Amino acid sequence: MPKLKLGVLISGRGSNLQALIDACAAPDFPAEIALVLSNKADAFGLERAGRAGIPTAVVSHRDHPGDKPGFEAAMDAALRGAGVELICLAGFMRILSEGFVERWRDKLINIHPSLLPSFKGLDTHARALATGVRFHGCTVHFVRPAMDDGPIVAQAAVPVLPGDDAHALGDRVLESEHALYPHAVRLIAEGRARVDGDVVRIENGATVLESTINPPL
Repeated sequence: MPKLKLGVLISGRGSNLQALIDACAAPDFPAEIALVLSNKADAFGLERAGRAGIPTAVVSHRDHPGDKPGFEAAMDAALRGAGVELICLAGFMRILSEGFVERWRDKLINIHPSLLPSFKGLDTHARALATGVRFHGCTVHFVRPAMDDGPIVAQAAVPVLPGDDAHALGDRVLESEHALYPHAVRLIAEGRARVDGDVVRIENGATVLESTINPPL
């Protein structure tokens, strides 16, 4: 069976990209990375991809000043030229337009460092601590035009421990992200994650289950 071709969009160090690279290196993993694309030429994630022999591309937003449609058209062309079937956002620090999101509807996923729909946006770990939640975590979801919105594929929860600061809590969440993202990609690549309205149904044999926190990896 052909492997699902991934395009990974990054802007920085690419730690979640590395988790996907490591997962795709397993012979039985049902996806492969066809392209790593960054809007920054100095993103360390490009070096990670190069070491793994993965094609890379840079489409800088600075080359398209005041022209977001042109910037996104260049990204779209690079992704489609590489045969990408599913886009994985992995620390891509540009807000995508509604037009781009809709062109890739149900073929565009993101990982966010909170248990959505709680704590959309930035500074999620500090905000979680400030509200006194007992559990925090991360979410993989299909992208919709609204920020950090869309059907949830999978989530992983971590406890908030006494004495936690945002850095310590963030480190634990990031460790969960590195396990969760490949798991979610596998579900999609195997055809077991199906968008049904505003939710994702997870099919496992003859049983259809909702996505749950801490799915079996």
